[in-house]
Amino acid sequence: MLEKKEVQYEKVVLVGLITREQSEEKLTEYMDELEFLAYTAGATVGERFTQKMDRPDSKFFVGSGKLDEIAAFVEEYDIDTVIFDDELTPSQLKNIEKVVNKKIIDRTQLILDIFAQRAQTSYARTQVELAQYQYLLPRLTRMWTHLERQRGGIGMRGPGETEIETDRRIIRDRITLLKEKLKGIDKQMATQRKNRGALVRVALVGYTNVGKSTLMNVLSKSEVFAENKLFATLDTTVRKVVIGNLPFLLTDTVGFIRKLPTQLVESFKSTLDEVREADLLVHVADISHASFEDHVNSVNQILAEIESKEKPTIMVFNKIDNFSYVKQDEDDLSEKKFENYSLEDWKRTWMAKTDYPTLFISATEKDNLEELRKTVYEEVKEIHTKRFPYNNFLFQYYDEEEENDSEE
Repeated sequence: MLEKKEVQYEKVVLVGLITREQSEEKLTEYMDELEFLAYTAGATVGERFTQKMDRPDSKFFVGSGKLDEIAAFVEEYDIDTVIFDDELTPSQLKNIEKVVNKKIIDRTQLILDIFAQRAQTSYARTQVELAQYQYLLPRLTRMWTHLERQRGGIGMRGPGETEIETDRRIIRDRITLLKEKLKGIDKQMATQRKNRGALVRVALVGYTNVGKSTLMNVLSKSEVFAENKLFATLDTTVRKVVIGNLPFLLTDTVGFIRKLPTQLVESFKSTLDEVREADLLVHVADISHASFEDHVNSVNQILAEIESKEKPTIMVFNKIDNFSYVKQDEDDLSEKKFENYSLEDWKRTWMAKTDYPTLFISATEKDNLEELRKTVYEEVKEIHTKRFPYNNFLFQYYDEEEENDSEE
């Protein structure tokens, strides 16, 4: 009988800076997210190193003394990888490696590595490969010597060859080839979108790991992969959903994240096109996350960049079953959890005061999903009515229910 192999996690340390543009509180949020990214990639975090500076050091990112401290810790505790929270320049990478004789990666490379793990379809793999090569090109000299010394592990699921003779010209040729390949796929996907007919299109958008795929499964009664890790879903999934007797198309898109690498924004153009061409957005937020407001703002910023901010939107605060906070009361410092909150309590909070229909749900516990279905129905109905003014016989499901309720 074969013995079950024990999973080996890379031991990593994280490095970040407090600067004039990034407060200590903000850095803590970013470092928490970076730790979750590292966990998603298959690592365990041994230590965090932070330093307060006006701006990143042009040579080492951190000060030389702090880098010596990191190098000593890495050597003493046999750390595999050092992960920096911001994107490093090629010269910084080269200089840091001379002092710390271990694998050095930055936030961008870590995200690219997770995407490389998660890409399942040929299209997603092509997108990730293009992003990796674009990241690799300015770092080519450093990367090949690096690959000779370190093979495998986080950040090294590269697009590629480890041969030293691979040069910039070949990389540029490969980038050109991948862009042409993506253009062809983009045309195919654009044709697919046109062939879907005039059905109303609804897109789930939101920060990564807020429960979009779980919500997709609940609404469409399908089995889209969902996991409590960042970027569990890379490939765009489209399902036909019928609420009452009103059909529409529901799309699950890749999650957004702060400091999203520009290479990925460009590579995942078609995924963003699904958002651009949607008639209605369902913006999902994880209300149990301490930084959910920042997450909402980050998503809104990306939506504005792709000219989708003004689309009709339903704001959905998910994971109310995980929400808790400590009451600011001298006599009662107990933790008030969800079971003490009614939906009316949620509706009286400032979070309900948005320009959009706003709901509070739990996709996993199926709390308040009927109200969500009804809200989606009403919004889709309004769009459908404008598109097909002579086809209003469809709309009787919730209308009849309301009439029955009023009669009772």
